[in-house]
Amino acid sequence: MTAVPEAVSLRLRKIPTGVAGAVFWLAVWSGVLWLVRHVPNAHSPLLTWMQIIVGVALFALALPLALKIVRQRFLWSLRSKLVLTYLLIGLAPVLLFLTLVVISAYLAAGQFSIHLADTRMQQHLDEIGLENAARISRIAQIMRLTRDQVPGRPRPAGLPPSGPAPPAPVRDTASDPAMLQLSRHTAVYLNGAPLWSQPGVNALGIQDQIGASMPLGLPPWAADLGGNPFREIVLDGQDLYLVAIDQRHVQGRGILSSVTAMPVNSKFMDLVAKDLGRVGLSGLVPGRKKSSNSRESAEVYGGTEPSAAYFADMRVPFVSTIQVHDWDTKLVENVPVQVNSRPSLLYRQLFGSSLGGIVTDYIKYGLIALCIVFGLVEALALAMALRLSGNVTGSVEELYAATQRVDRGDLEHRIPALYSQKKDQLGELARSFNRMTSSLERLLIEQHEKERLQSELSIAQEVQANLYPRQVRDLPTLELHGICRPARSVSGDYYDFLIFHHPNAPEGKHGGECGVGIAIGDISGKGISAALLMATLHSAVRAYQLSGTDLAQSVVETPQADDGKLFESPGRILALLNRHLYRSTQASKYATLFLAHYDADTAELTYSNAGHLPPMVMGSDGSIRRLHCGGTVVGLMDGMKYEQETVRMNPGDIMIGYSDGITEPENDFGEFGEERLLEVVSRYRDQPLDVISAQVMLALEAWIGASEQPDDITLVLARQV
Repeated sequence: MTAVPEAVSLRLRKIPTGVAGAVFWLAVWSGVLWLVRHVPNAHSPLLTWMQIIVGVALFALALPLALKIVRQRFLWSLRSKLVLTYLLIGLAPVLLFLTLVVISAYLAAGQFSIHLADTRMQQHLDEIGLENAARISRIAQIMRLTRDQVPGRPRPAGLPPSGPAPPAPVRDTASDPAMLQLSRHTAVYLNGAPLWSQPGVNALGIQDQIGASMPLGLPPWAADLGGNPFREIVLDGQDLYLVAIDQRHVQGRGILSSVTAMPVNSKFMDLVAKDLGRVGLSGLVPGRKKSSNSRESAEVYGGTEPSAAYFADMRVPFVSTIQVHDWDTKLVENVPVQVNSRPSLLYRQLFGSSLGGIVTDYIKYGLIALCIVFGLVEALALAMALRLSGNVTGSVEELYAATQRVDRGDLEHRIPALYSQKKDQLGELARSFNRMTSSLERLLIEQHEKERLQSELSIAQEVQANLYPRQVRDLPTLELHGICRPARSVSGDYYDFLIFHHPNAPEGKHGGECGVGIAIGDISGKGISAALLMATLHSAVRAYQLSGTDLAQSVVETPQADDGKLFESPGRILALLNRHLYRSTQASKYATLFLAHYDADTAELTYSNAGHLPPMVMGSDGSIRRLHCGGTVVGLMDGMKYEQETVRMNPGDIMIGYSDGITEPENDFGEFGEERLLEVVSRYRDQPLDVISAQVMLALEAWIGASEQPDDITLVLARQV
């Protein structure tokens, strides 16, 4: 029963929300309004306004949403960005240039077609002007001859009888024979009064009924011409004419004026539009009534719509204006002129009369071939750009996929050879990425190994820390203190305190403690190997502490072993340790070692020094005794013997044992040295031993500064109470 609601709920979840949801519901609402408006008898202004408002809101929300989707999905890809960049940089200027060329060509073609139409009208106007000028010259000559004739003398030959003056003879220089078929209205005036007229007669003298009623007369402004010819297109009401006015001064008669007018009708426009297309004059022109401000429309067209000569021979409509004069007022009016032509006709008009057909065809086909070449070059450039962008984006996509694999922990992934073997920067980048992943894989293995070693070092450090005396217990007559700071995780320095008890008397004279063994050593080298040898040395010294007299007698006899106690003879122990280390370690491994036994009953310190820096005993009076008796280092040569010496510790005496990690650190002023060590101890000699040790460490840290600690640091202090 719950399957249907769950399905509906699942579908409802797919409907977008937010801005996308608003666009979705606005689109649905706009569709519903469109359907409602197309229902019969449902036309309402309210629905129209609602659809307009919804459409504006839909556009305002959909446009940013579309830009966001394009930017996030289409422009997210580098390939799309490169292609769009090429189109903007490479193709957009070409399109803009082609658009400019097309617009310029259209303007040039339109202006050329208008120029041809205007030139032809001016040419015809000039022709009727020549006819009119010849006519008035002829009439003026006749009038002068008539005025000069003596009464009773015969009339000169060629003079007409009394009556209307004949028209001028037909000229054979007309630009087009069709021009001779057009009707003309001709009138001659003497001092403004009609002298002779002949309406509706063409240049061949044939009466034309269409032009028989042309209502042209001599306008008032013609008296101000001053003898200058008038050649213009005039507007009389709704009618357009080509008008030529010429004036001559006849002595004794006055001003002789001749007016020739040719109506601008469809026949004339056919002549103008010949081999050009369709030409028309149209627009608002003054009304016939001079007292009215109304304007009426006049339209005159000629020619036919040209058909296309080829697929690209598009129609070229162009509109301009020509100036015409009002016949009554001589005011200038602008009348629109429209030409509908084709590029083929304009091309023929431009080149047909000046170049031969073969040359014209060569030019045409050459231009077509040049356009094809340009198109092929642009297509080739686009193909190369797409291929280059594909190479770039392919490498980048592989790099992106590889980074995703590496981010998931797949350090074994490598970019394929198709991209990593390219001989360019992208190929080098792919190879660098492969080397990087190999290095990361190796470094990760090394990091795991280093972590394992670090863990083992931590354990070793903890074990070594347990080898040092953790709780130093002072004797009733001797205070003890020791410290060791490794330069690395573990140290090669060694020190130890070994407490001895009186045999057969656990309590002893001083609570059973009869003395202490003091050991200070420095193993050659640093790090793990030195720490291991230090542990060996520590275990051996501890073993010799616990060994009995029988073990000592079986190894070697020394003059100092008079009481049978092994550790009370440090030289004897050093000989045993030398033999042990020499036979159990490499030849390059050795150690310096200082061993001493302090007798609490006698306050005597018996020691032997195997190549270690001599400890110093600072007396209460400031005197210094160096404990250097002994021999060479242990573990370097077999069969070595070591001397020992006994010194008495007076109350207040301090024994200072140390490693070279204290005296050898350097800075710009040289080594820290024994003198500075003795100076610090002397300054704080009355303080507890741990305070003296802390002051020595502070002075040493100040001397080293920010530099790394160069060596292991060990300091042992013992003060006689």
